[in-house]
Amino acid sequence: MKIEALLFGGVAVFFAGAAALYGLWSRDPAGTAALIVAFAMAALVSFFCAVQYARRGRRPQDRTEAEVADAAGPLDFFPPHSPWPVLTALGVAVAATGVVFGLWLFLIGVGILARSVLGLVFQYVNRGADPEQS
Repeated sequence: MKIEALLFGGVAVFFAGAAALYGLWSRDPAGTAALIVAFAMAALVSFFCAVQYARRGRRPQDRTEAEVADAAGPLDFFPPHSPWPVLTALGVAVAATGVVFGLWLFLIGVGILARSVLGLVFQYVNRGADPEQS
């Protein structure tokens, strides 16, 4: 996941630079907003990949000496009762409504969205190796 984090980080840096230059030269708010959203999406994927690499280390696919059996076993733990997907959807809905009704509502939605995405990414970071035992 380290390579993926670096690749998406490079894409995020490119979109950030393109958004800054495009915004300064063109004065087009729609194109600048689209480039900022592209930057945010690439940065989010890069952040997720970096966190997963820090948690789990190198994957069997990244090691040249790995065997096929090294990747066998359960894929991952998927929590059955997580509130974060619902709160993420609520944050997106409030932010989208804020685009229509005002900046204050948009900023509240971004705040809800940021907290819920962080909760989703770091959901079981303090519970040890096996979340079912905690």
